[in-house]
Amino acid sequence: MADIPIPLMRTFVVVADTLNLTTAASRLHRAPSTISMQLNRLEALVTAPLLERGQYGVRLTAAGEQLRTHAHQLLSLHDRILGSFQNANITGKVRLGTHDLYATRALTPLLEAYMLSYPEAWLEVTCDHRPHYLASLVNEGQLDLALVEMPALSDGGLRLCRDQLIWVRAETHPVHQRTPLPLVLFPEGCYYRETATRALQLSDRPYRVAFTSHSRGGVLAAVKAGIGVGITPRTTVEEGLVIIEGELPSLPQTDTTLFIADNVNEATTLLAQTIKRSPLFQRDSRNGPA
Repeated sequence: MADIPIPLMRTFVVVADTLNLTTAASRLHRAPSTISMQLNRLEALVTAPLLERGQYGVRLTAAGEQLRTHAHQLLSLHDRILGSFQNANITGKVRLGTHDLYATRALTPLLEAYMLSYPEAWLEVTCDHRPHYLASLVNEGQLDLALVEMPALSDGGLRLCRDQLIWVRAETHPVHQRTPLPLVLFPEGCYYRETATRALQLSDRPYRVAFTSHSRGGVLAAVKAGIGVGITPRTTVEEGLVIIEGELPSLPQTDTTLFIADNVNEATTLLAQTIKRSPLFQRDSRNGPA
């Protein structure tokens, strides 16, 4: 029985999670042709078709769905074993502050990989919708890192990538045509909220706050239910949402920004390097969702 190389499984998992060969190639820093060759080799090893390729991407076959589950389990165990031997000396507390947007989306696989690679590090994550507040906690020594969305070209921190704030609504609810405009927002202190309400005030567009939530999940659920329009970075738009173009005032660009405290430990430095090198944060507002 032939063994399946770990690199082939890693490639397959990225393709299976993105369902797009171009996106997978970008995240893996490989040419699409290389990705296709690896997938063909993997299919030959398991003697079953894993993907169905189409005009708009790829779709997993029944065998592909089964392998994806096993592949995640295998890679998790592999990384845990390797990390326990290679990085057992990397210890210490790592205090990360971030927005719920990142904690529930882009950071999930990144933090999972970090914890598997450095199992002795103690990761503590704080979520808050106020970027300036999280940055201040880094400056005060209460956090080691903060990954936040800041106004484009503002001072402080390390800029990772550019994005664009946009208005969104539910596919089946044209709530943007109502007066006053119903808004679904994070609480006071959120940069999205501040820029959206300022833009509406400057354009003399009446509005009301229809729904407020501390969680991204709560905000998106309310938007999809037709309670009001929301504000989100362009790269995070997901199924069920429609971008509102030209009917509401334009919103500013933002920078995904990493703040790093002075004199951090090695475990924190390694997490900062992991974030900076991640393909998830090496794109701009013209690219698709991360």
